[in-house]
Amino acid sequence: MIPRPRRRTFVALVSLFLLAAGLISYNRPDLLREGVQRTVRMLPDPLRNALVPKPDPLADRLAARGFSLGQPAYIRIFKQQAKLEVWLQSEGRYRLYDKYPICRFSGRLGPKLREGDRQAPEGFYAVSHKQLHPDSRHHRAFNLGFPNAYDQALGRTGSYLMVHGGCSSVGCYAMTDNGVDDIYRIVEAALDAGQPDVPVHVFPFQMTGKCLAAMAGERWIDFWRDLKTGYDLFEQTGEPPSAYLCGARYRFQSGGGCQPITGW
Repeated sequence: MIPRPRRRTFVALVSLFLLAAGLISYNRPDLLREGVQRTVRMLPDPLRNALVPKPDPLADRLAARGFSLGQPAYIRIFKQQAKLEVWLQSEGRYRLYDKYPICRFSGRLGPKLREGDRQAPEGFYAVSHKQLHPDSRHHRAFNLGFPNAYDQALGRTGSYLMVHGGCSSVGCYAMTDNGVDDIYRIVEAALDAGQPDVPVHVFPFQMTGKCLAAMAGERWIDFWRDLKTGYDLFEQTGEPPSAYLCGARYRFQSGGGCQPITGW
């Protein structure tokens, strides 16, 4: 004898099949829809939950702005403004999808130099599948890829520098769980759809000429000027520039022994 829960499931599925076959032959989609809903209600909770589509607020928000999961993605981070921008490729160039507030980052303006300095990195990074951490202790996370080739050339050290959930930081960018849910899914979907890695460009502030001029006497002004070059290229072209290590500086064209900045 079939156990009662399984018998109920079996009866419901057979009923659904017969109902669909009969109503399709009579071209009555209205009755078919009502019958399907009634039959689904007969199923055990796990099977019913698997059959009923679940709402996807992120997909709905993306669609409302003309985007979808899986489009190539690009991320910009601005420390001073405590903002993370998500850009998606659409109609031949990248367009801004949304800005997310950074709940917390540690350190001050300027690059990360050494392990344990509690400084959040600045520079040009890229995130590949290997850098995704869906089960991070800070909810979801992805590794920025610090130290990249540029950081290593300058002897900079550090590890596990992330964009993650929660609101605590010892060198990472904490986005809250809700914020990182969106960002992580967008990055993961872009990688799953074939993007080799997602560029993440981290700036100390909005890299306008006025903002940079206000920092003229700061220790990191030459470094920031190199960052501004990459920032300006994106503003001009709508395409994230490919960053390279050339000598001990960031450059944005290949050749001459320059090393590309890529994900791990």
